[in-house]
Amino acid sequence: MNPAPPPQATKLPRAVGGHGFGTAPVFLASVSTILGAVMFLRFGYAVGNLGLAGAILLILIGHLVTIPTAMAIAEIATNRRVEGGGEYYIISRSFGTTIGGAIGISLYLSQAVSIAFYMIAFAQASVPLLAWVEQSYGYGWSSDARAISLPATVLLVALILKKGAAMGVRTLWVVSGILTVSLALFFLGPGNIEHAQGIPLGATIDNPHSFVLVFAICFPAFTGMTAGVGLSGDLRNPRRSIPLGTLLGTVVGMVIYILLVIKMAASATPQDLDTDQLIMSRIALWGPIIPIGLAAATISSAIGSILIAPRTLQALARDGALPSSKLNGILSSGRGEQGEPVNATLASAALALVFVLLGDVDFVAQIISMFFMVTYGALCTVSFLEHFAGNPSYRPSFRSRWYISLLGAFMCFMMMFQMSPGYAVLSLLVMFGIYAGLRYQRKGERDLSAIFEGVMFQLTRRLQIVLQKSRAGSRIRDWRPSVIAVTRHSMDRLDHFDLLRWICHRHGFGQFIQYIEGRVSVDSEVYSRVVSEKLIQRTEASQAGVFVDSIIAESFETALAQVVQLPGISGLPNNTVLLEFSRNHTDEVGEVAAGAQLATPLGFNVCILRSSEIRFGYRNRIHIWLTKDDFNNAALMILLAYIILGHPDWRQAEISIFACYPAETMEKELATLHDMITEGRLPIAEHNLTPVRFDDQPSFERACDKSSSDADLVIMGFTYSDIASDAKQFLLSHLELNEVLFVNANEQISIS
Repeated sequence: MNPAPPPQATKLPRAVGGHGFGTAPVFLASVSTILGAVMFLRFGYAVGNLGLAGAILLILIGHLVTIPTAMAIAEIATNRRVEGGGEYYIISRSFGTTIGGAIGISLYLSQAVSIAFYMIAFAQASVPLLAWVEQSYGYGWSSDARAISLPATVLLVALILKKGAAMGVRTLWVVSGILTVSLALFFLGPGNIEHAQGIPLGATIDNPHSFVLVFAICFPAFTGMTAGVGLSGDLRNPRRSIPLGTLLGTVVGMVIYILLVIKMAASATPQDLDTDQLIMSRIALWGPIIPIGLAAATISSAIGSILIAPRTLQALARDGALPSSKLNGILSSGRGEQGEPVNATLASAALALVFVLLGDVDFVAQIISMFFMVTYGALCTVSFLEHFAGNPSYRPSFRSRWYISLLGAFMCFMMMFQMSPGYAVLSLLVMFGIYAGLRYQRKGERDLSAIFEGVMFQLTRRLQIVLQKSRAGSRIRDWRPSVIAVTRHSMDRLDHFDLLRWICHRHGFGQFIQYIEGRVSVDSEVYSRVVSEKLIQRTEASQAGVFVDSIIAESFETALAQVVQLPGISGLPNNTVLLEFSRNHTDEVGEVAAGAQLATPLGFNVCILRSSEIRFGYRNRIHIWLTKDDFNNAALMILLAYIILGHPDWRQAEISIFACYPAETMEKELATLHDMITEGRLPIAEHNLTPVRFDDQPSFERACDKSSSDADLVIMGFTYSDIASDAKQFLLSHLELNEVLFVNANEQISIS
């Protein structure tokens, strides 16, 4: 059942229909943003500092980030019906508004700051015009491009507010035509700068900038591939147009960039490429077309950002993702039938103007790179996890690949830390803080935990299958406990549960089953769920790695018969049954003995805990009593003691072994045990091995009671005949002892 939306979300305006555009605007918005300001102003600088080979490597690495992200966006866009809000809407409707909000806010900031970046670049394109004005009229503006960028930003925002998205899309067609002519004249240019014959792969300027710095400045060139996604609410068929237009724009942009840097390297020296921002105009067939193309590209990119950023902010506000309900109400409102985001546009313009005032295109480029990197990295990570979560409601018609998303996430985070470790950590902390705030605000909605649960489920399922297939090849010495514990006393006794969690702390897996006597009915089922919930709370409080559940049956023996047929939760078959009774309740012995007689012929190891009011005392002494009848039990008894010793509750404990054998075999048995201690196969010291001569059963009992009456846990072996002949007499012997664990091994186990 889907959780109800938060109260503030229900009061906000509903999305309305858009303009009904096709695929072309998505492609044009993507490719015209990709082939924008950075291409004209900074790729000559990139070739000059990195050489042709380095510039091509930069392009390829950049697209190792953007292509996986574009494929992830294309995949997510085909999962659900797409409305307004672009990438944010697509992400939030597939993964929930908590995840979508965290990514969406970061995405919005990158889009809003991009407006400033493109307008600063537009002012750079106007430098020749400013120089002409200064020369002709004496106005000294050429040293400060903000004289162009600030009023141009205000004018462009006003134009978008007046004309809306339709005007922006018509402009894209004009700009795309100018870009096409600019690039055509550039590639047709003879290269009127003297240059050595051939195309040098590694020629750079003296003391070039580092690859990471150049990458940070140039990376915004590739981020425009999702520009068209922001028009999602205005598309006729977004599930088709977004994947097709986005991927096509990305691939076309990459090819053009590679051809561009080859042309630059063949046409100009590294020094000219580094120092002249408008070097392309000196290479082109007709130089003035480059500033014209730059102006057109920056204006188109700015238009794209002004169209997209407010729509992202509006969608965030409609979902109540912003911290104030009043702010959500203001920013979510739209004008007219198309729902033009007037208030969100004004807010985005105000943020953009702050960065326009900075006026440094390289600084703003690095800020944008970090915003986009953390956004794309998070998006690729979520896409990667979703591939493994197996969520039935995630059914995109376009499928990327998990390894492509993983590659994109890895490249994003790697390049973030390469560019600026401090800012990378800060960016991740900010995104995590946004996510934590939204998770707290929107409790009950789908978040990362749901995806991780799906991933864990799929991983567990696959591991179980692999482990099941490998059972036949398992070795005796690889034995590990997979224990079923069944009891009717989980609510009033903890010894049974504690022993299971100690055994399963690191080396095995356990299922703790509460037996509820009765017939299955609505009332008993409700009570069973209540009991299970209490057991779950106990596992959380004790940090026990144990699976808990309850079972309803008419008798304990019936319950045990059903439980032993359960598959091993760990992927391994269950191999041990753990039963329990209190030495103060002798009436429980018959039930436990019947359970042991049921499990033993089925091949299960059987352990019976006789608990006492001492509850394992100080947990510092474990005594093991080995006798001539424990040939099959000895290895399991020693292994269980060693496993229990590995739990933090027993960190101060030590194991003592009492070897109780007849005189004729004592020397041989002691020699075997000494060899195991020397080889490190027994985790005890030599002085903790005590020989005890076995004369008869009464003498054995006296020795045991005398030596182990103050032990916190005594481990003794038993055979099937001990239980079958007189279980009560056997299990109630040694009443001087406290906690006793009786062990019967039905598997061949080796201590390695």
